[in-house]
Amino acid sequence: MNKRTLNDLKDLEGKVVLTRVDFNVPIKKGVVTDANRISAAIPTIKKLVEEKAKIVLFTHLGRINSEEDKKDLTVAPVAKKLAAISGWKVKFVSETRGEKLEEEISKMKNGTILMFENTRFEDVKDGEKVKYESKNDSSLGKYWASLGDVFVNDAFGTAHRAHASNVGIASNIKESAIGLLIEKEVEFLKNAVDNPKRPFVALLGGAKVSDKINVIEALAKKADKVIIGTAMCYTFHLAQGKNIGDSLAEPEKVKLAKKLLKKYKNKLIIAEDSNCAPKFKDVKGKVYDEVPDGMIGMDAGPKTIEIVKKELENAKTVVWNGPFGVSEFNNYKHATEAIAKTMVGLKDATTIIGGGDSAAAAIKMGLADKFSHVSTGGGASMEFLEGKVLPGINAIQKKKK
Repeated sequence: MNKRTLNDLKDLEGKVVLTRVDFNVPIKKGVVTDANRISAAIPTIKKLVEEKAKIVLFTHLGRINSEEDKKDLTVAPVAKKLAAISGWKVKFVSETRGEKLEEEISKMKNGTILMFENTRFEDVKDGEKVKYESKNDSSLGKYWASLGDVFVNDAFGTAHRAHASNVGIASNIKESAIGLLIEKEVEFLKNAVDNPKRPFVALLGGAKVSDKINVIEALAKKADKVIIGTAMCYTFHLAQGKNIGDSLAEPEKVKLAKKLLKKYKNKLIIAEDSNCAPKFKDVKGKVYDEVPDGMIGMDAGPKTIEIVKKELENAKTVVWNGPFGVSEFNNYKHATEAIAKTMVGLKDATTIIGGGDSAAAAIKMGLADKFSHVSTGGGASMEFLEGKVLPGINAIQKKKK
């Protein structure tokens, strides 16, 4: 990668380093319930502290569509959680722009940390939905860039979006670089698809084929096998002439599914059986090869689990995105958990989870640290695997020759 990294930046002592992090974490009753994204950014922040920079952190949190949303989506609890898990003092400023924020930044001492308010608060002004942040308003990007000397983007989870807090700042500041987390994300994902140890197996679950058409194509060209799981498999089952009952599917994508099955017939493996329920509820199900009328496919069945295990036996690179069932339900988490356990049991293999619900499942199982890499950005990792240019990274300065 030819982008400047944190290690390329020199003489940071005393400089204000604007640092975009992805602390879009779940919060209940004002308390952060999952701090994994916060922990993932600590190496970058630690290096900046050691370099005696003045670190200004900022992140989005949720979606802001009204003034009412701002009450529950302040990042104050996030700043508090960062301080608790790191031991650093974190000054929180409840503004996204203005004299108070500027004054607090001007008072910063070397090696200190300040976090300002949710960048998405800029999407609503005086009750009007203006989307200054999420539509990359040029004046906002310039303003935020004016607050610092250097910009470090370490928010991989938003790298596939052009926002004022990433592209806007990077386009208007003298020095920019990617942080250690983005560097790690790109390194793992790039090596996995461009220079994989073989056999290379990709596992794709989740709801919609339309969300992952390009990923299926991109991985089918490079992987030895691509396994399609629940619920995405039901569109392919329609293409194969199978009954899917009331399962989630996209009939308008059947023609495309047929094309993919024909084009990659030696590589694509479609889930063969399903654990089904009469309603979308966490009740005990029944296993069928084809989903009967009046039933919904909720999880991959035992045949599919065995197929996955067999394909993974000798795999040296595995990329997994999307659970193979409704993994948040106790009765329909079996295939997802079986995949996670099988992957962490592989010897001498590079195992990567491409963020999203499959990452959440691995974290819930306490297995996340046993994978080679768990991505912090589901959408960003999928677009990267497709071969798309990620605006948040593309806007960063190139390495100096």
